[in-house]
Amino acid sequence: MLNLLLITFGLALLYYGGNFLVTGSVRLAHSLKISPFIIGATVIAFGTSAPELAVAILAALQGNSELAMGNVIGSNIANIGLVLGSTGIISSMSIAPDRLKRESPPLLLASFLILVIAWDLVINRYEGIFMVFLLGLYVRRSFSHKEDISGEPEEEVHLFAGKGPVFQVLLIVAGLALLIGGAKLLVEGGVGIARSLGISEWFIGITIVAVGTSLPEIVSSLIAAKRGHGEMAIGNIFGSNIFNILMVLGLTAAIHPLHIQEPIHPDLIISTALTVFLVAMIGYGHHSLGKGKGILLLLAYIMYIGLKGTGTL
Repeated sequence: MLNLLLITFGLALLYYGGNFLVTGSVRLAHSLKISPFIIGATVIAFGTSAPELAVAILAALQGNSELAMGNVIGSNIANIGLVLGSTGIISSMSIAPDRLKRESPPLLLASFLILVIAWDLVINRYEGIFMVFLLGLYVRRSFSHKEDISGEPEEEVHLFAGKGPVFQVLLIVAGLALLIGGAKLLVEGGVGIARSLGISEWFIGITIVAVGTSLPEIVSSLIAAKRGHGEMAIGNIFGSNIFNILMVLGLTAAIHPLHIQEPIHPDLIISTALTVFLVAMIGYGHHSLGKGKGILLLLAYIMYIGLKGTGTL
């Protein structure tokens, strides 16, 4: 009974948290005269990457660099395959060609950078500082680009309408908090029910827990896409993966250098290849991500999990 209550309450928090986050983000974008993509790639991305940062720093300080690195690489793969794949299947997203051309290089650069830096299984303090420096350049570049957003769809939600930018930032923070809290409750309830049914810990880990940690991104991306802000949903994943690499790993290495014992080369290659595949796939055709492309991304993620589960990778 308790587990069902946790799941119900968790779903409610996810629903309201996602709505608060998207509503505040769209209004903040209009106030600052920047695209919702930029808000998704910076403000939302920072918020959804904060849990990974806490886990990575704690893991590194405890001498578990593999957990810190695995957390980031696994999260980036899940963001592309699970989050964008699921969102694309349910609701089509599109992005302007000029914006894709401008915003994809930072994502590709960060993906290839971590492939090169981490190839020797060490990320030292100087490399971490350099990555944080690049993050600062990325954020500055994002907010310095003003553009005409008159073509963006009007916000249909009248919740807290007429409030200023500061209030919208508070609404974004509240939305992020509700999303993270809702995901935690949903995972606790799901794990409790699974254990009571005798389901293995490994299966619980790669299903309930894996999906649960991606729920904030899934819910916020889905709500944004459903409201016609597909660019914000795509920007959320672009920015989240950049923040995971440059902020999470960069700050962690700057605080405590990462010395990785386990071979992570297959995961680094898959993460980078999946990023290149995503950018190429969105750019092909009408610069959109719909059901067909979403299915391909989700299948790629399921295949990755299957190979990891069987020990092939």
